[in-house]
Amino acid sequence: MSSLKATLILENGSVLSGTSIGSTETRVCELVFNTSMTGYQEILTDPSYAGQGVVMSYPLIGNYGVNSEDNESSRPWVEMLVVRHLSPRGSNFRREMDLGDYMKEHDIPGIEGVDTRALTKLLRSQGSMNAMLTCAQQFDVGQVLERLHAYKVRDTIQKVTRSAPEEFPAIGEERYHVAMMDYGVKQNMIDCLRRRGCSVTALPASTPAETVLSGGYDGVLLSNGPGDPAENTDMIREIKKLYDSGLPLYGICLGHQMLALATGARTGKMDYGHRGGNHPVRDVERGRVFITSQNHGYMVLADTVDPVVAQVSHINANDGTCEGLRYRRPNCFSTQFHPEANPGPRDMEYLFDRFVASMGGKTNE
Repeated sequence: MSSLKATLILENGSVLSGTSIGSTETRVCELVFNTSMTGYQEILTDPSYAGQGVVMSYPLIGNYGVNSEDNESSRPWVEMLVVRHLSPRGSNFRREMDLGDYMKEHDIPGIEGVDTRALTKLLRSQGSMNAMLTCAQQFDVGQVLERLHAYKVRDTIQKVTRSAPEEFPAIGEERYHVAMMDYGVKQNMIDCLRRRGCSVTALPASTPAETVLSGGYDGVLLSNGPGDPAENTDMIREIKKLYDSGLPLYGICLGHQMLALATGARTGKMDYGHRGGNHPVRDVERGRVFITSQNHGYMVLADTVDPVVAQVSHINANDGTCEGLRYRRPNCFSTQFHPEANPGPRDMEYLFDRFVASMGGKTNE
């Protein structure tokens, strides 16, 4: 194990010391926390984390290693990883590599030996903030803070989206063909549709609505992704065209937010966001609470949703924020949480069944 000292400097002036893991490169990013006990590989490879570093609140990370099957995209996107203790060796029959070696291979800097629960409490009370991780033994804190205050996560969709369309065949008999707008889509989102008899074409985020509407698709899924939804004005304009077309439409996470913006609602930045696999969400129509997987730092402002256009369908049981919308126009709905999970519970996978049913001509039942 490395004994090289690493230092984490936060935007509020806090300086935390620990031991370097992974790459020794200096890195600046927005620092957020995730409360999941497992699923660190899926978190590292989730494109929604582009521009962000992750504090894992659970104290032991890396205990089952990594493998080639659990990636949610073609590469890791997390900028840095902060853990209490990194297991030096993973123990699992599926293990192909240890997490520390994986981080070095993919140039992900990290730090261990930090009290991550105390750090989580700090981020929860003061909000997500920018941070710098460095192995330099000398640095000017004042200059670092200036750099941190100036940093902003921006233009991340362009970094994570595909450069060309990619086809994914249905598993079993093909029933429908879905256009997946790739704003940073997770692989299991595609696989959830494939397992339900859908072939999927993942399209670059900049694909015009006219191209989608002329492609013979049975429905469109607006994927998850990173960054501030409101900065993507061109994509929001194209989503409005998809909405007006009447084609079955389902938005998840960033897709949920941009669909709301396209139909006149507003979004806002949360203090510290929702990231983890244990977030309770109430399905308003069913009157039931489900445990969900989440990863977002922005939200749809429920009081800006025009009731003529949509109604709130899901509410976060912890803080009352909007977790889903059901649109008045047929076959259109969206959710803030991730029904595909990975990591986290799969209680909400029934929403993919709802989307598939909408492509069969059924309305939002």
